[in-house]
Amino acid sequence: MTPEVLIQHAITAKNRAMAPYSNYSVGAAILTETNSVILGCNVESKAYPTTLCAERVAIFSAISQGFNKFTALALITNDGAFPCGSCRQIIHEYAPDIPIYIADKSADFITKNSSELLPFPFG
Repeated sequence: MTPEVLIQHAITAKNRAMAPYSNYSVGAAILTETNSVILGCNVESKAYPTTLCAERVAIFSAISQGFNKFTALALITNDGAFPCGSCRQIIHEYAPDIPIYIADKSADFITKNSSELLPFPFG
């Protein structure tokens, strides 16, 4: 699957985000080794620490559906923001060394991998 197609899936996920407090919607799409695409979007809570990021939702959803090998991850925000520290750690643990396509609202993207995002991970 091309990065552009995976980013389109992430756009679908971003449109499902529940971000009533920050108004900052994020979408993620993770590609499994069997070519299934699992979506994730950020879901906010009034108790802000209980909010979940799109990347973790996608990875945890994939794992809960029985997938544990991944080949790519796409992430989209309006401004092309990189994953937060918590997400970087989860990416490192569950989806290491895969390309991560980080896109902005125009779907322009850059490609990074987990070691670039988190050079000194826990574990």
